[in-house]
Amino acid sequence: MTVKVRFAPSPTGKLHVGNIRPALINWLFAKQSGGIFMLRIDDTDVERSTAAFEQGIFDDMKWLGLSHGETAKQSERFERYGQVADNLKARGILYPCYETAEDLDRQRKIQRSQNKPPVYNRAALSLSDAERAALEAEGHKAHWRFKLSGDIVEWDDVIRGHQSIDMTSLSDPILIRGDGSYLYTLPSVVDDADFAISHIIRGEDHVTNSAAQIEIFRAIDAEAPAMGHHPLLVGADGDKLSKRLGTLSIAGLRDEEGIEPMAILSLLAKIGTSDPVEIRRDLAQLVDEFAFEKIGRAPARFDPGELKTLNAKLLHDTPYGDVAERLMGMNVQGSENFWTAIRGNIETLSDVTHWQSVVYGDIAPVIADEDADYIKDAATHLPDGTLNGESWSDWTAILKDKTGRKGRGLFLPLRLALTGDKHGPDMGAILALMDRERVVKRLAG
Repeated sequence: MTVKVRFAPSPTGKLHVGNIRPALINWLFAKQSGGIFMLRIDDTDVERSTAAFEQGIFDDMKWLGLSHGETAKQSERFERYGQVADNLKARGILYPCYETAEDLDRQRKIQRSQNKPPVYNRAALSLSDAERAALEAEGHKAHWRFKLSGDIVEWDDVIRGHQSIDMTSLSDPILIRGDGSYLYTLPSVVDDADFAISHIIRGEDHVTNSAAQIEIFRAIDAEAPAMGHHPLLVGADGDKLSKRLGTLSIAGLRDEEGIEPMAILSLLAKIGTSDPVEIRRDLAQLVDEFAFEKIGRAPARFDPGELKTLNAKLLHDTPYGDVAERLMGMNVQGSENFWTAIRGNIETLSDVTHWQSVVYGDIAPVIADEDADYIKDAATHLPDGTLNGESWSDWTAILKDKTGRKGRGLFLPLRLALTGDKHGPDMGAILALMDRERVVKRLAG
C-alpha cells in the first residue's frame, strides 16, 4: 500500500502551531514511508475563505520546508459533493430536518432532565411529505443529517490503539446546512476516498467524528483510511492553548518573533513524545527519528519560552555560510569572524544588528565615576598597531600588572566602556574586530 496523507487547512485565518503539529506528523510519516503528502485547501466556507489566507498557507509551508506532492481545493469540487449527496438522499441515508437551534436546545434540555443522552431524536424521520411541504412553505429550510447505524464502530488507531464507539451515543451529524453549504464532514470523506488517502492523522478531538466518517465511507462504498489521533497542544501551565493560538501564528513567529523554522519544527516534533526536546539541524533527522509509538497519550505542552531557548541554541551552532545571505539582506557588515564571535549571544537573527552597532557603530560607553581614572589609564596601555586576537590578553595582562586589579574589577569596566553592556561575546574576539580609533574614542568617554 502506498502511504498517502493529507493536511487540510481552511484559508479562513493564519496557520498557527496547532495546525502545524498535525501537518508535521503527517509529513514526517509520509517521508519516512516513501509516500505522498497532500496539501488540500478546505475552502468550502466561501464567505470566510480568502486568497490572502490561502497564499499564506503555501508561503508558511514552504518556509517550514514541508513540501507537498499534490494539491486540491474543495471549492473546485462542489459538483462532486452534490453527486454524492444526491445519492445518499435518494437512499434515505441523508434526510432533511427542520428544527431550529432553539428547538434542538430545548430537546437536549428535556433529554438531560430525563437522564437521557442529549442526542438528536430523529423526529424529522417521521414527517410526512405533506408536513415537510408545509414547513418549507412557511419558510423553513431543511438541513440534512446523515443517518448513523446505531452499531459499534471499531478501528485500530495507529496512535491510541483499539477504539470502539457506540454510535447510539452520537447524534446523526449534519452534513449540509440550511443554506445548502457543506460542513466539513462530507467533503472531507469524499476527498479522502477520491484521492486514495491511506491514513488520516489528526487531533484526538476528532475521535468521535472519525467514527461517523467511517460510516459515511461505508455508505459511499469506499474503504475508510487508517486512523490516528494524537493529543492536542496545551500551554506550559497545562491549560488549553486554543485561546492563545492567534498569537502563535507561523507568520508571527517568523516575521515578528524572529524564530527559525527548525526551532519550530524541532519543538513540535518532540513535545509529547518519548524523545528529548532538543534542536535538530534538519528535517531529515526528524524523519529518521519519527515513530507513532513515541507519541504519548498526555497532552503536549507548548512553551513559547522553550521555543526561544531552542531558537537561540540553533543559532549558536549555525555556520556562517547558512546565514551569510540573510545577513547581507539585513545590511550587516560583519564577516565570518564577526558571526562566530557574536552568535553565542543572540536569541534571534535580528539581535545581530545590536552587535553590529557595538563593533562597527556608535554607542554610548558606560564608565562609572569610580572607574574613570582606570579607564583613562587603560587607554594609554592599549597595544600598538592593528588590534588582533592577542590584543585583549596582552592588554589586560599589562593592566593587571600596573594596577593590581583582577577578575571583574579588571575586566568589567573595560567591557562596559567598549560595549555598553555587562554581558556579551568574548572580549578578545570583539576587540580584534574593532577599529582602533573607535576603541580609543570609547575609552575617552
